[in-house]
Amino acid sequence: MSSATMSSATMSSVKRRKVDDDVPSGILKKKKKHAVKEAPQVTASPEPAANKSPEPEVQEEAPPKTFKDLGIIDSLCDACTALGYKAPTPIQAESIPLALQGRDLIGLAETGSGKTAAFALPILQALLDKPQPLFGLVLAPTRELAYQISQAFEALGSLISVRCAVIVGGMDMVPQAIALGKKPHIVVATPGRLLDHLENTKGFSLRSLKYLVMDEADRLLDLDFGPILDKILKVLPRERSTYLFSATISSKVESLQRASLKDPLRVSISTSRYQTVSTLLQSYVFIPHPHKDTYLVYLLNEFAGQSAIVFTRTVNETQRLAILLRALGFGAIPLHGQLSQSARLGALNKFRAGSREILVATDVAARGLDIPSVDVVLNYDLPPDSKTYIHRVGRTARAGKSGHAISVVTQYDVEIWLRIETALGKKQKEYDTEKEEVMVFKARVEEAQRHARNEMKNLHEDRGKKGSVLKGRRPATGGKSRDGMDKEEG
Repeated sequence: MSSATMSSATMSSVKRRKVDDDVPSGILKKKKKHAVKEAPQVTASPEPAANKSPEPEVQEEAPPKTFKDLGIIDSLCDACTALGYKAPTPIQAESIPLALQGRDLIGLAETGSGKTAAFALPILQALLDKPQPLFGLVLAPTRELAYQISQAFEALGSLISVRCAVIVGGMDMVPQAIALGKKPHIVVATPGRLLDHLENTKGFSLRSLKYLVMDEADRLLDLDFGPILDKILKVLPRERSTYLFSATISSKVESLQRASLKDPLRVSISTSRYQTVSTLLQSYVFIPHPHKDTYLVYLLNEFAGQSAIVFTRTVNETQRLAILLRALGFGAIPLHGQLSQSARLGALNKFRAGSREILVATDVAARGLDIPSVDVVLNYDLPPDSKTYIHRVGRTARAGKSGHAISVVTQYDVEIWLRIETALGKKQKEYDTEKEEVMVFKARVEEAQRHARNEMKNLHEDRGKKGSVLKGRRPATGGKSRDGMDKEEG
């Protein structure tokens, strides 16, 4: 039974709303509230370097209308047009002219603001001016983000035939070594696997590198990549341009900035440490813990036909919810760190293509992944901290579009939720629900729960066997192997 059919069956039995059965009530109830506010103010100011007097602030000008106004050449402007980039985002408008002047940059912007193009376009333009192999290196915290950045470079550089190599853990090193041997223009890598190749792959060196980008720098450091980054920085040439992009600034990020950048300019479009875009509609439901599954199904039914990401805290819960939702007719697919790399990429591609409308994920999907058409983010489990909340809800309302973020808050989550509201600086609205309508789903949800429990039991029994969905348990030593560091915590 499909989710749309399920919606119809339920709607006809509920007399409170007089709407057509094939239109999800959540859409009608919420569409009127969407409002697009002005973009946050953009400022660019210099980072004071050690033993140097700070330079004067870069004066803010009217934002350029096109990429050509920023100084981007025609062939790259054509690529932007082909990809549907109509006008530069604020971070692009501020970063690109400074990057074209050869300055080192620190870019601070909330997730979904177009940071990838902000560093890719200047690098591609410089590459076109002086073509050479191993021209640029981009370091990313997770495998999925590395693949995504590579795809952005290849799309933007399609007219100039740019060659990229993706170097991440979880994949065979031999094909990666062959790809590096072919001297790609751009290497996109996770730090652990890149260091493995620098130490073990004969003939591979980055001595001629011209550009270094550290994307999601705060996340790189959260995942304990600091010592590995230090080793990588030691083998890179001093004469290079360096861009550090991050959604938040921390003492760790500032230390990395001092170690890797020279006399950088800071470009910031964030007006506060914890910020969400103005087109995002945020709310919560306060419910008893035993009814979480029922309320989740109700909410997904409210937004039937729209794409949604459901965030959970653990691998087990992710897998269980995906099975439960599929048993109820929803097109759900799980994404977590104990799937094989090919299964993770497959899940993402199915969700992007629209063949699955619900992605149930741990925080592996919270950062950096560009999934343009997400309509709803549901926090089934609240995130452990406010920063993760910002990145989760940043999966929707991207590039000026509207979106919904709804958090499920139980009696055990009140303290965490109050901390998140404090960090955001505002109280969230409670999502309007009627208990009688929600409980219509209870019997069928309980039946699906029993089915999910049996399926999970089978999955755990098969764990570690060839072809099993869940991979073997991590070593109990607590130490992370370098190869596994680019996964995620969940």
